[in-house]
Amino acid sequence: MKHTKSLVTAAVALCLSGAALADITIGVSLSLTGPASGLGIPIKNEIALWPKSIDGEKLNVIVLDDATDPTQGVKNARRFVTEDKVDLIAGSVATPVAIPMAAVAAEAETVQLSLSPSALPPGKDHWTFRLPQSNAVMSYAMVAHMKKLGVKTVGFLGYTDAYGEGWLKDFTAEAAKNGIKVVATERFARSDTSVTAQALKLTSANPDAILIVASGSGAAMPEMAVVERGYKGKIYQTHAAATRDLMRVGGKEVEGTYVVSGPAVIAEQLPDSHPSKKVAIDFVQKYEKVYGPGSRNQFAGHGYDALLVLEKVVPGALKKAKPGTKEFRAALRDGIETMGRTVVSHGVLDYTAQDHWGFTNETGVMLKVVNGEFKVD
Repeated sequence: MKHTKSLVTAAVALCLSGAALADITIGVSLSLTGPASGLGIPIKNEIALWPKSIDGEKLNVIVLDDATDPTQGVKNARRFVTEDKVDLIAGSVATPVAIPMAAVAAEAETVQLSLSPSALPPGKDHWTFRLPQSNAVMSYAMVAHMKKLGVKTVGFLGYTDAYGEGWLKDFTAEAAKNGIKVVATERFARSDTSVTAQALKLTSANPDAILIVASGSGAAMPEMAVVERGYKGKIYQTHAAATRDLMRVGGKEVEGTYVVSGPAVIAEQLPDSHPSKKVAIDFVQKYEKVYGPGSRNQFAGHGYDALLVLEKVVPGALKKAKPGTKEFRAALRDGIETMGRTVVSHGVLDYTAQDHWGFTNETGVMLKVVNGEFKVD
């Protein structure tokens, strides 16, 4: 009888501690193949360094390849919410993939940490928070740099998709405020292997600067095309090009390129007063200890920052509900929206109910390719 009573007591205790026994499940959809694979692979590498638990709860991370394909990204997201019963979705790194994934996250009332600057219609991002800086924030830093260098006219050469169009919209608006005019606009698909016709049109317009909107290793090809056709002006690239792939593929032809980036890429070059310096250096040291010197990039930094957000909000959510429940997912969403000022490797996040982007205009850092390395300009 005494033994039976002990078993009953143990069973009750086990039920009461259910929240402590449930895994926190994160579904991550990344472009590990396809045009955006150069962005997805570094994040996968960073996720491999995540701890096995958060606040004493086991962390179960499921990583799937979306192949830089919106249809596959949606398929991954649906699997996450229907089969894997995830508590949170992260991804994708490709904007055209992340945007349709947001609809799945909203329908399932599951947080999406977007790993690309995915712009959504007003009111459609209730469950989506972005980890990369917005195109508007990065345009602010880029236009300020152009103005300092006396740039008056700009040619645009960018992707035909949501990332390219988003940059064109935000950059054009910021440029106009500062007396800079976009005088030529050309587009190309992520899968294109040549932009000869577009490069000829841009070089003929001869703007003071050309803005190239592309990503990863794919950012080098259009720049090489305009340089090979004799363009001598200034060339700018977006934060999707803030990886060593730009120099690896472009070589000497990308020397002197200006690239806007988050601070994590140049952690050691930040002034001691920069709020992210300590955190960014921690990211760089841990990442490059495993993957080698110079392996850091913009996107691996987003993977590191995703963990910082989780570590800040998970403890509070666990006090309200157990993982695997609708209540826990809601608690995560509310926790991110109200977590307040949070220093990450790419700046300072401060999400609000009105702002699920988080970063301010001071976040962007202008870099220059000097002898095959990024230097703060």
